[in-house]
Amino acid sequence: MQLLVRGKNLEVSEAMRAHVEKKLGRLDRYLDSVAQTEVEISLEKTRAASDRYAVQVTMLTNGSIVRSEERAHDVPTAVDAVVEVLQRRLVGLKEKHYRRSKTAPKEALAEALAADLGPESVESEDVHEVPVARVKRVAIKPMSVDEAAEQMELLGHDFFLFYNSATNLVSVVYRRFSGDYGLIEAELGA
Repeated sequence: MQLLVRGKNLEVSEAMRAHVEKKLGRLDRYLDSVAQTEVEISLEKTRAASDRYAVQVTMLTNGSIVRSEERAHDVPTAVDAVVEVLQRRLVGLKEKHYRRSKTAPKEALAEALAADLGPESVESEDVHEVPVARVKRVAIKPMSVDEAAEQMELLGHDFFLFYNSATNLVSVVYRRFSGDYGLIEAELGA
């Protein structure tokens, strides 16, 4: 596993780096396919001393991204908290991979449903693994990032999906914890 530790508004000491490596090293037993782990330790100017240090960890596994961010009054406490959250998420991801490997392919499942219920009972072959509570379709129009951020603020949402007229990509503008904005641009991947 490749580990990258960097600081934002603070210098990362060797003691901090060693603590991060020790704690994240324990996560290797949950998922051995972690290719890269990025850790950002930041010192933020907040009124509450309990939220002064933020530790954000992003783990790239084969096909999945596992991310967590936690805040605390000191770096070791924030690292411990983020490792606990990552441990729960990695256990869930490992169980999900295990369940997928033990289940039948979608075509066999659809055929079994058709045989049990009759061919007229099966409406589509699309079998969802995650129950979708609601599907919402939106019409997106070309606009700039500034217009999208303004529209997001007007709607009172934390994110806004739009077609970026500058890059010709479907994009999402979102509000970050620090109060500034982030931008996600969609590209077709492998």
